[in-house]
Amino acid sequence: MKIYSSVEAQIREAIDRGDFDNLLNKGKPLDLSEWDKTPPHLRLSYTILQNAGYSPGEVQTKKEIAEFRVMLENEPESEKKKRLIQKLNALAITDSIQIEKLLKK
Repeated sequence: MKIYSSVEAQIREAIDRGDFDNLLNKGKPLDLSEWDKTPPHLRLSYTILQNAGYSPGEVQTKKEIAEFRVMLENEPESEKKKRLIQKLNALAITDSIQIEKLLKK
């Protein structure tokens, strides 16, 4: 089809120019674990919102969970680590509740 060949030509030109050489995470597998957890009827709308720079509450909660996990990895055993674990557990519960609500819609 004419549209596809035009798009393919543009992609080939971009590859030849090296436009894709410095992409973030180039050569690494995509992490689709969160995509799989998102209810199918919300995936497209969430992707559109994300591309527009807006994050729904559920997405923001998942980002916070990821941030807390990174902080926990770098924190030695201490009282601060215990507080981080408590906050992470609370966020995990919040995340589960949010997802459960979405699944019921």
